[in-house]
Amino acid sequence: MSRWRPPAEKSTALITAEGHAGLKAELDDLWRVRRPEVVRALSAAAAEGDRSENAEYTYRKKQLGEIDRRVRYLSKRLEALRVVDTPPSDPQTVFFGATVELENIASGECTTYRIVGPDETDAQRGFISIDSPLARALLKKRVDDEFEAELPGGRTAFVIVGVNY
Repeated sequence: MSRWRPPAEKSTALITAEGHAGLKAELDDLWRVRRPEVVRALSAAAAEGDRSENAEYTYRKKQLGEIDRRVRYLSKRLEALRVVDTPPSDPQTVFFGATVELENIASGECTTYRIVGPDETDAQRGFISIDSPLARALLKKRVDDEFEAELPGGRTAFVIVGVNY
């Protein structure tokens, strides 16, 4: 088994100010809190003797590798990201950072989504990536515009009810 992994798909390098603060907090927590704890536990496990039969040592070594991988990713990603914290000149048009209320034309069901960067998506909160098919279809549309988007359940028609920033 090799360590090679296929490169991740290129994602849009935009993030909201809240998302940027969250990633910085995660990096700080990993580097200053979790990593030192794991290193202490790893050195204690290593002091117990035979490492080939020491499950604690093997587990901590793997955990340290996962933390280092995430720290490396976050360090590089934070440098590449551009923070978008100003509202657009036309608040009735959908751009990055917009909270959009949509009505499904077929069912009449209303849903609210916020368009955010790929690093801060959260389906439970209604945060969708700017790279998602729905967000791509929404961009540059205005209130009362009708549009269609290719979703996992098939092609769906929506109307934009409201846009907030």
